[in-house]
This record gives sequence, structure tokens and C-alpha cells, in this order.
Amino acid sequence: MKFIETPLLRIGYKEWNPEGTRTIVLTHGWPDSLRCWHAVAPLLVDAGYRVIAPALRGFLPTTFLHEDTPRTGQLSALGRDMVDFVHALELHQPILVGHDWGARAVANACGLQPGIASHMVLLSVGYGTNDPHQALSIEQSHLYWYHWFMSTARGMQTVREEGKAFAQHMWDHWAPKGWYLPHEFDQTALAFNNPDWAEVVLHSYQHRWGNAEGDPTYADDEAQLQPAPVISIPSLVLHGALDGASLPATSAHKEQFFSGRYERQVLPGVGHFPQREAPAKVAQAILKFIA
Repeated sequence: MKFIETPLLRIGYKEWNPEGTRTIVLTHGWPDSLRCWHAVAPLLVDAGYRVIAPALRGFLPTTFLHEDTPRTGQLSALGRDMVDFVHALELHQPILVGHDWGARAVANACGLQPGIASHMVLLSVGYGTNDPHQALSIEQSHLYWYHWFMSTARGMQTVREEGKAFAQHMWDHWAPKGWYLPHEFDQTALAFNNPDWAEVVLHSYQHRWGNAEGDPTYADDEAQLQPAPVISIPSLVLHGALDGASLPATSAHKEQFFSGRYERQVLPGVGHFPQREAPAKVAQAILKFIA
């Protein structure tokens, strides 16, 4: 494990093939950890790429540098963290790949600083879905029950006191039954032992629907990201056909947000965690797109 400091965070990250001439940054989602890339990273390394996988704010081993920094999880903060991470490592236009929260971090980074990346790849999340006033189908609203639950007193207590069990419930219902081994979840959940995990998670879901105030630090970033800016770099979306968290329809018909090359693939038989469920397909799709 390596570490780098940004203005607010000490970010833990794994790195493979540091001699690679082009860099791919792989960013995990919720509830997950950088372990989710363990089967994808070697395939990208075999193709000659330098691969870096950071831990998001609130997830071990990443920690805040200062006690007085608000433990916000708002989506603009995730984007700013990604911008800061790229600058801290002095990466020149890396390929930014993100899943779930990581997809939002990547997309927001590209929105905040056009040209920061050469390509963008989003897994399980459609672009332009940060708006709290976005249209939602009844079916999607049903799947987002956990978003609303975390804005209640009972939901907040559950995340703070039973966070691991709450997260595992998502794993059990967001992909086809039996898709993961219990040991893998247990190892992943070690990243949730960060003392800031619960507060970052709760704020993230409360803020995105207007149920919590944002950190004024990100006021300018929020303004820049709403409405969602048009992305000019080549962009790829990969979405599991059996995603039990975000229906494939949520990433469809987003072409208007992209002025450059844009592709979207729906992966048959795959749920919410494509990089875990079908790592070879994900790696192949990324490599083909960025070639």
C-alpha cells in the first residue's frame, strides 16, 4: 500500500506496474473497497498499463488530515478528491475508471477540470444523475429505498451501529444470488472500519437528495456541476443487465452529455459489480475502448 497527501486527505492506494507508459486509475464504489479491482488490474497490467487504485474518503486506509474537516460525502467532494489525487501524483491525462461512487468521482472530476483525463469509463452509473430533481421511475425509486432510509433516524442508527450488515444486504440483493464468497465480503468490509465511514456515507446519500446541507468549501464546485457539464473526452459506460441498485435504464439515452466519442454497453447476466462478476469482460471492454 502506498500513500499520498492531498489538501484534505492522506489517500491510500495500490499501484501495479509503475513503469507503464500510460496510467489507468481505478476507483471503487459503495459499499466496496479498492479490493474490487483485484481481478481487473492484472489484465490491464498485462496490456502494459500502469494501474492505480485509490481508496475513497471514509474508506480505509484513506484518512482525513484534519479533525475539523467536515466529513462530507457530497458528490462534488468526491470529484474534487479525484482532481487532487491526480495532481498529487502528477499524472498526465490518465484514463479514469470508476464504479458506483467511483464513477461519480471520475465523472465529476472530468466536469470540474476538462482535460484532466484522456478517457473516462463509468461502471453501473449513468452520467448526469447527480441532480436531486431528476426523474425516477417507480421501480427505480423502489430500488433506492436505502437512500431514503439513510435520511431517517432509524437508518442513521443502522449505518452507525450495523454498518457491515447493512452493506452486506446490498451485496446480497444487487447482483444474482451467490455471486460472491462470504470471505471476500469480510475482507472488503475491513475498509469500513474507518471511524469516518458512517458519517461520510450518511452525508453522501442525504445531501444528494437535498436532505443535508453541503460543505460551503464545495459551493463553487456544486455550481459548476449543476447542470451536468458536457464531457468532451472519449467516454464509455458499462452497465450490468441485472443491476439491482441502478437499473440499466438510468444510464441510457445520455448521448446529449457527450461531445466526443461515447459508447455504452449492457453486460448480460451481470449485476451491480461488473468488475467483480465479469472482470475479464470489463478489462477487455476498457482496453478495446482506449486502444
